[in-house]
Amino acid sequence: MADHRQSQFSRRERQIMEIIYRRGEATVADVLDAMHDPPSYSAVRALLNLLEDKGHLRHKQNGRKYVYAPIVVRAKARRSALRNLLQTFFDGSVEQVVTTLLELDEKNLSDDELERLSTLIERAKTEGR
Repeated sequence: MADHRQSQFSRRERQIMEIIYRRGEATVADVLDAMHDPPSYSAVRALLNLLEDKGHLRHKQNGRKYVYAPIVVRAKARRSALRNLLQTFFDGSVEQVVTTLLELDEKNLSDDELERLSTLIERAKTEGR
């Protein structure tokens, strides 16, 4: 399992992980094709190897190419990243996170989305969270 330091991605590492999560798996060439303003082939290959060393990716060989895939399912990675964000920027306060999100996007929430959020809050009250 990746430790706290390993869950910190650089901008390029984050871009690569987003591409691989979106595609399910990818080669170096696939990553390069999907990146805006990509670095060199060897830089992407090195970043993929680094992400593999950190425990975020695995690879299989397909002919001469390595095909990389995430080790952690995206939902689990999201929870881990959000926990890190919660601790780093919001002192562990879920209320501060939700308030910030609502302030950022208050005009873009539909009535259905607001209702679902309200239902989740009510459920959390009932379950004693």
